[in-house]
Amino acid sequence: MAFVPETFILYPEKLNFASDKAAYTYMKRYIFSLYICITGCLAAMGTQRFDPLSSPKRETRAVWLTTFSSLDWPKNKATSPAGIKAQQDELCRILDRLKEVNINTVLLQTRVRGSVIYPSAIEPWDGCLTGTPGRAPGYDPLAFAVRECHKRGMELHAWLVAIPCFKISAATRMGNRSVLKTHPKLCVRHGDSWYLDPGQPETADYLASLCREIAANYDVDGIHFDYIRYPENAAKFNDASSYRKYGKRQNKADWRRDNMTRCVRTMYRAVKAAKPWVKVSSSPVGKFSDLSRYPSYNWNAYSAVHQDAQGWLREGIQDMLFPMMYFRGNHFYPFAIDWKENDYGRPVVPGLGIYFLSPQEKDWPLEDITRELYFTRSLDLRGQAFFRYAYLNDNHKGLFDFLKDVYYPFPALPSACNSQDSIPPERPGNLHKSREAQTYVLRWSPSVDNLCGKDVRYNVYASQTSPVDIASARNLIAVNVDSCSLPINEEFCALNGISFAVTAIDRFGNESEPARLPSGWSDKPNLSGRFLPHDSQTLDIPEQDSPYVAVVDAYGRIVSTAPYSRRVRIGHLAKGLYEIRTLAKKGRSKHIGYFIK
Repeated sequence: MAFVPETFILYPEKLNFASDKAAYTYMKRYIFSLYICITGCLAAMGTQRFDPLSSPKRETRAVWLTTFSSLDWPKNKATSPAGIKAQQDELCRILDRLKEVNINTVLLQTRVRGSVIYPSAIEPWDGCLTGTPGRAPGYDPLAFAVRECHKRGMELHAWLVAIPCFKISAATRMGNRSVLKTHPKLCVRHGDSWYLDPGQPETADYLASLCREIAANYDVDGIHFDYIRYPENAAKFNDASSYRKYGKRQNKADWRRDNMTRCVRTMYRAVKAAKPWVKVSSSPVGKFSDLSRYPSYNWNAYSAVHQDAQGWLREGIQDMLFPMMYFRGNHFYPFAIDWKENDYGRPVVPGLGIYFLSPQEKDWPLEDITRELYFTRSLDLRGQAFFRYAYLNDNHKGLFDFLKDVYYPFPALPSACNSQDSIPPERPGNLHKSREAQTYVLRWSPSVDNLCGKDVRYNVYASQTSPVDIASARNLIAVNVDSCSLPINEEFCALNGISFAVTAIDRFGNESEPARLPSGWSDKPNLSGRFLPHDSQTLDIPEQDSPYVAVVDAYGRIVSTAPYSRRVRIGHLAKGLYEIRTLAKKGRSKHIGYFIK
């Protein structure tokens, strides 16, 4: 479904700003600048769609992957070797699906509700892995997830649910290693659940110990705090005892905010002491506070749940934020601007409530999300995050297709968080090409970073224009490569005049100057005899026993999929060399042929 920006940009009164002159003036400068940008694109393209080639090279594209009650993963239980294999294969399919749409950051729920998905010396195993709380799954899911994300050039951030623990009815099943048994002083009852009490000074140290354990033992790219706040009905939260003991006659709301800030500060410092490059973030409530013209209706971070999230950015104890902006209309746009105006130079990546697209939820139209996507990108809010994976995977209202075909057409590097180190690594050396046992390979010498040593990754660029423009996302063919070589597709090598460039990127996101290779292979593969006939609009293919076919460009990216037919439409494709392949269940695919348009 095409995005029609005019419904938002040309007629801002559709957001109900027209009835409020001051609010309209407040938004005017942002809307006008966005309007100029959009109409320039539309005039150049002659279409009512943004130019997908404007896709930024740096943009955090994140998804929350929920393990609570196995909502997203795992559906298979690891109670046998076959179960372990099924659970791991399931995660790999999820990551392949995210890679298909150029997602670059996975927020994996690692601490669930007072329990974890890795072998911890502090808390018990969560039951999502085996069906039984406290039972080990027979492997390390967090280590496995980190490796599989890095294989695909993705970042993995360990998502920790901070303050809630578990239902009172489930407390006995949590066993003797639960926080209720090991640190009962830190726990309070609230409603039907146990919570950590942020008013107890030791709560910050306890949460920091979990962060320290993960940062020290796993090659995670980030640690992400969720529910680092008081609960929704905070007025009834049972912290009167800790307030009497530690409040020192301070205003209770201020005291609570100070408690949350102490937790965030302590956790942040614990991570940075272990590995300074690990990104530390949180997901505050999506409205920070009431605005002068737009109230939050008693649901905001600052007053309702005592999160001074903008203060955390100001103090420098968060590298980035993922505010949960699960709203639309006037509940979204003014508050997005407020986050941008108070980001203190650090990435703020809005979390979008894509679950509302589901008919079982609020049945939003796709345009509600696409408008928010374009608006937040225009504000340079450094990316987007989607809650949650299942709703993206299910392609509600065509969102997955929209992201793949329009909004995320090319890979992107996650936003840099380099406040602690802005020095790029050395340029890779000795970039060269070779043909090895019928395989074409790019190779280079390793780079060295000032803080991370050889713990760097590499980005590979290619273009038929020399020198390769490394500022353009369209030239990225591989991101965050963790080795010093890259196999190159045979059909790609058949193109004329391909130039390559390789850069090193450190764990803070600093990118080196490129090593360049100005020309392609002299012994290009001969693809003659394997080309399929077409008339530039439709392509004839041989009969296949497959439900779908995929068109793959010379960079190895799937650019189009369709149900199998003897004639495939290709009129929408740009000029270039393409491969066409079958596409079956579990990602099975086989080569059919090539065509040049």
